[in-house]
Amino acid sequence: MTAEQSSIEKSKSRNRASDVYVATLDVGTSSVRSLLFNQRAEEMEGFGIQIPYDVKTASDGGVEVDADTLAGLVVKSLSVLHQQIREHQLKVSAVACCTFWHNVLGVDAQGSPSTPVLHPFDTRADQAARKLALRIDSRAQHARTGCVLHPSYLPAKLLWLSETNPTAFKASRRWMSFGEYLFLKFFGKAVASVSMVSGSGLWNQHENQYDSEILGVLPVDLNQLSPVQEMDQPLSDLRPEYKSQWPALSGAPWFPALGDGACNNIGSDCDSPERFALMVGTSGALRAVSESSKLEIPDGLWCYRVDRKRYLFGGALSNGGEVYAWMKRTLTLPEEEKIESDLAAMKPGSHLLTVLPFFAGERSTHWRADARAAITGLHASTRPVEILRAALEAVALRFRAVYDLMVKSLGAPREVIASGGALLHSPAWSQMMADALGRSVVACLEKEATSRGAAMLALERLNVVPDVSHLQGHRGKTFNPDPSHIAVYEEMLTRQQQLYAKLFDEK
Repeated sequence: MTAEQSSIEKSKSRNRASDVYVATLDVGTSSVRSLLFNQRAEEMEGFGIQIPYDVKTASDGGVEVDADTLAGLVVKSLSVLHQQIREHQLKVSAVACCTFWHNVLGVDAQGSPSTPVLHPFDTRADQAARKLALRIDSRAQHARTGCVLHPSYLPAKLLWLSETNPTAFKASRRWMSFGEYLFLKFFGKAVASVSMVSGSGLWNQHENQYDSEILGVLPVDLNQLSPVQEMDQPLSDLRPEYKSQWPALSGAPWFPALGDGACNNIGSDCDSPERFALMVGTSGALRAVSESSKLEIPDGLWCYRVDRKRYLFGGALSNGGEVYAWMKRTLTLPEEEKIESDLAAMKPGSHLLTVLPFFAGERSTHWRADARAAITGLHASTRPVEILRAALEAVALRFRAVYDLMVKSLGAPREVIASGGALLHSPAWSQMMADALGRSVVACLEKEATSRGAAMLALERLNVVPDVSHLQGHRGKTFNPDPSHIAVYEEMLTRQQQLYAKLFDEK
């Protein structure tokens, strides 16, 4: 038995006669959050903290964050949670981590960052992705890895770095996700999860192994990546400075960081194809979990993993709640309450506008980083709220395009479970989603579905529950599609597709 396995067994034994508590760390694209959950995957009130942060953006498409600055926020977040745990004299059975997918940084021989953390929304590697498409069969690459050749993913990012910053690239002895860097910082050893690596574009989904073909065309060696045999193994022996700082978290197994999207699905109780998870925060995604033994990855969708036995299918939008935020910053709109009532009162498509909501480029379904937003049909009497309504419907239609591809592969779900503050904050937008998808959309009342999912998977690993499906969350209002609106949304989708074809003819 390994030291890590022994740590898990001790945690299980210690808590047989008492409650089990899982501390969670969620490093998202705009905030760091720590929370505490019990053995029923219920969030404990009064525990944890959320710390927002800003990424560095540039006019050339750069989106990055300093690794040690972000790590400092993690330390602060965990220190606040640790103090609360000590005050209540609780014992922590495990620490579950998740971070945003598709990030990467270089680390030098001394274990210090040699590059910033490159964000998934960084589009500077667009030309590098095009170069890779000339070196390797892009469709075969997608069929193996579940990731297209796109600047969101690591192959293009790594090639771009090698060409634009050769000094930093040469100084990088290891390439890793931010979650791995945290483990290196806290434990002296960088450990990855299959979940995180599966979303890199370097992982063969069929073989559960690094993809030799993509590595063959990149200036990266296998020994610069996380060893497969060490993946998913928890660590428990914190480095001395953190052991003294967080004694209540020391000795418990810390599970390597999972992909945030995988955790969000699990935390929304979407652990089978019967329920699709719709998440709309700053960005957005529509996803489904499957344990099918037969894996076919449709064009237009991606495929990652929750863990070694569960696949995660779906599509992602760079433009979700940020579209709403952009409209509010840019247009002269009324107060929040009035916006919502005006949106709800409008009939679908009555504005006669067609919108392509690509303010941050496009991921699913065509993966065009060079795509840009467009609005057609404007006239002198068009009101700001009509532009807003058209933009929100346009986002819903992008989800419809993803939904149609998922249904072809997995069948129609029983329902769609919605999470994310941007969407659930607006019942009118939630209704637009239901009408556009033609499927009931149920609000997930778990405020922190992503952190909850990380806790649930940790409870499963600890054998506190036999399967995450045994843990049921809370749901809210159901938005049923209005049959009279279906044809209208079909027509709007056709117009949107026609406009796309005119502006961004497929290459």
